[in-house]
Amino acid sequence: MKKLQGCAAAATTTSVGDSGFKRICVFCGSSSGNKTVYLEVARELGTELVQRKVGLVYGGGSIGLMGKIAGTVHTGGGNVTGVIPRALMGDELCGQTIGELIPVDDMHQRKAEMARLADAFIALPGGYGTLEELMEIITWSQLRIHAKPVGLLNVNGYYDPLLTLFDKAVEEGFLSDAARLILVSAPTPKELIDKMEKFAPVQDKNMPKLAWETVEAPNRSRQATPTTTQVNFYEIPQRHPHTTVSC
Repeated sequence: MKKLQGCAAAATTTSVGDSGFKRICVFCGSSSGNKTVYLEVARELGTELVQRKVGLVYGGGSIGLMGKIAGTVHTGGGNVTGVIPRALMGDELCGQTIGELIPVDDMHQRKAEMARLADAFIALPGGYGTLEELMEIITWSQLRIHAKPVGLLNVNGYYDPLLTLFDKAVEEGFLSDAARLILVSAPTPKELIDKMEKFAPVQDKNMPKLAWETVEAPNRSRQATPTTTQVNFYEIPQRHPHTTVSC
């Protein structure tokens, strides 16, 4: 597994908003899909975040589902933070970033910074990139690197085959029951966030508890001396589940 690189120096203390989350990271496609329901649900999720006073961390583009949710949150007065590799910056690739922009060197730094900033994660429908981000954040939970809720917005049954695959992996002995419970899924944004509010991680104690608390800064020249930076972005405060929702 790759060592995380180039993360910000220290995690800030996370304050809890009305919903119990300060920021939620959303993984989603830079395409809109072939059905209007996907854009509608992206807008609905954005509206739900605004109503719950939860900020958005996202991939930094303004097109596809990514652009729809970011635009909805920003227009509604919510906080939006986009994290994007410098190589992908430019209108011709992803459009203008909505809200605050955090440029990073590569995809590994992007995922690490998004994980550092967020209190929870939601995946909307998407392609290879969305699936890769979702799988990595689930794996980090399985390895006990973090204990943040991971939600799957299963719009129109889009992720039914993936959920079936996970169940098959449990049946065949490739996933433990605890690992299967990492992922929370629901068909609507409200139902999903409600479930995530009440999420209590059931982590496999047989797994080693990893903590990548130090990373080596990239060596940008042959003469440069690598430095070590302290990061604690996987430390999260204790959070008590809410039984009511502020809408």
